[in-house]
Amino acid sequence: MILITGATGVVGRETVRLLAEQGAKVAAVTRDPHADLPAGARPVHPAEVATLDGVEAILLSPRAAGATAAGLLTRAREAGTSRVVVLSAVTVPYPAGLPRFREQFQAVEDLATGSGLDCTILRCADFAANTLAWAGQVRATGTVRGAYPGARTSTIDERDIAAVAALALTGAAHAGQTYLLTGEQSLSQAEKVAALGAALDRPLTFVEAAPDEIRRGMLAAGLPDEVPDRLLGSLADYAREPGPTSDTVRRLLGRPARTYATWAHDHRAAFTTAAHR
Repeated sequence: MILITGATGVVGRETVRLLAEQGAKVAAVTRDPHADLPAGARPVHPAEVATLDGVEAILLSPRAAGATAAGLLTRAREAGTSRVVVLSAVTVPYPAGLPRFREQFQAVEDLATGSGLDCTILRCADFAANTLAWAGQVRATGTVRGAYPGARTSTIDERDIAAVAALALTGAAHAGQTYLLTGEQSLSQAEKVAALGAALDRPLTFVEAAPDEIRRGMLAAGLPDEVPDRLLGSLADYAREPGPTSDTVRRLLGRPARTYATWAHDHRAAFTTAAHR
């Protein structure tokens, strides 16, 4: 059995789907007993994780931090689990944004590498799915307001992260490895908006706004301070120096990483209003 924490997140959900398609027994950790999961996957409430037997491998979400992650890994080792795959961030080796966020990822990595389990670490660039935050603006106005239009990252499609995670969860050859997972194309925010517009066959515009304006808007929308702190801090640094780019997806999966343009084409529905269908 393979245990997936964060099973309803964008990476966790796709990892569950891939493993289920391969015929693996999957325990998907979720608080929703009615979560829409593929055949072959069973929902498991977080409180039930400690009672599971026969877990061979764990996908550890960075949200399972601190005492929660430590307790899970301790129980896993005692129960005979053999490997753990950790979702982490490129900011660990390539610092960007506020240090406390990088330190949180590093702490989860340290717990996993010190757990006594065979460990694989996936240090991921920003997810393509993060740009779903633009959907409301795109649907309403065709304009995306944001800070730091020139901030460049090699955004990764979450489906590629999941494919590598599934590989590492089911293959002992990846034990002890740390993989830097990014797309292969460095794009600015403005270029991503243009690529999204091409996918929608609709001109879109990125309009630069002051960081403080974006922060106020996010807080007014009810988001916690952590969200603008994380976003704006990293974008400020990526405006000065682009995030890293790697060919790790190509090397591990035998094909290029999906482009942002491909992701945008595949997710057009999320950005489309009735008037533009």
